[in-house]
Amino acid sequence: MAQQPIICGIQQMGIGNPYVHEAWKWYRHHFGMDIKIFEEAAEANLMLPYTGGQPHKRHAVLAINLNGGGGFEIWQYTSRKPVAPAFDLQYGDLGIYICKIKSKDVKRSYQQMKDAGAEVLGEVVPNPAGKPHFFVKDLYGNIFEVVASDDWFTKQKHLSGGVYGAVIGVTDMQKSLQFYKDILGYDTVLFDETGVFEDTKALPGGSHISRRVLLSHSQPRTGPFSKMLGSSRIELVQVQGRTPEKIFRDRYWGDLGFIHLCYDIVGMKAMEELCTSKGYPFTVDSSNSFDMGEAAGHFSYIEDPDGALIEFVETHKIPIFKKIGWYLDLRKRDRTASLPTWMLKALSVNRQKD
Repeated sequence: MAQQPIICGIQQMGIGNPYVHEAWKWYRHHFGMDIKIFEEAAEANLMLPYTGGQPHKRHAVLAINLNGGGGFEIWQYTSRKPVAPAFDLQYGDLGIYICKIKSKDVKRSYQQMKDAGAEVLGEVVPNPAGKPHFFVKDLYGNIFEVVASDDWFTKQKHLSGGVYGAVIGVTDMQKSLQFYKDILGYDTVLFDETGVFEDTKALPGGSHISRRVLLSHSQPRTGPFSKMLGSSRIELVQVQGRTPEKIFRDRYWGDLGFIHLCYDIVGMKAMEELCTSKGYPFTVDSSNSFDMGEAAGHFSYIEDPDGALIEFVETHKIPIFKKIGWYLDLRKRDRTASLPTWMLKALSVNRQKD
């Protein structure tokens, strides 16, 4: 049997913004994304299939919340003005439409964000599985869904955790279900419902009939960062009664919005073989090791059946305590085992304070 890649969890959601530091400050305040893994200004010269065939300069920050969950790769073009969609996005449009954020107490998170002046959409309402959730927009109109979770790495004071998944618009539910099961391991259906849903009516286009399928994974994530990244959910939406638009139609990767969903993995060669065998070959491959100045690894991209970008990163090096030169080189460790909790908690020395 061929070697299988290890998926450690969602590493980060890529978010294209017009002002990276303004955005990060908002994400720190509202989502507790205050631990900086790296910050770098450089040229993105490997994403040419998605940047018009030309390299472009950018400024990026990767930040996490030590409560657990995936982080944010906060991304800003500096060699061009980032472009917004030419149309108003609606629920069910194709690609990554919403980022899921986990909360220890959804009702308290709602009130806290509302009191802080965030643009919350509607009220706290149950989803088809009966779990409370609500939606909130960031400074630039990106929509986040705050959902209940009991999966936590540490007990930091912030109510929010990190990225818990995504809501993704699709055109062929069965084909997309197969993709997310076969490649990313989402083999468990938490609900599969069709209709007009009360809990989505606060969203643009959320009153259309749609089929919603919420997925989880039956096998726990493993690998170096699995304790911290935790479990995740993917919600697929197929809208009826209108033709959905492709969210990144006529735009570049890195433009405004959710630009990719990234998974931390072990075994890039095995992942390439798996994706190719399922009909989804890598469209971008850094081939060996990319260097982000403070972190390094091997990355690649595939597209889901409707073109949403899924990134894989095999992490080679991350900074633990930069001031004393403590960098963790994962190539010198057993990458199938989870890193010690104390070591991951040590990332707190990189906390950005306002």
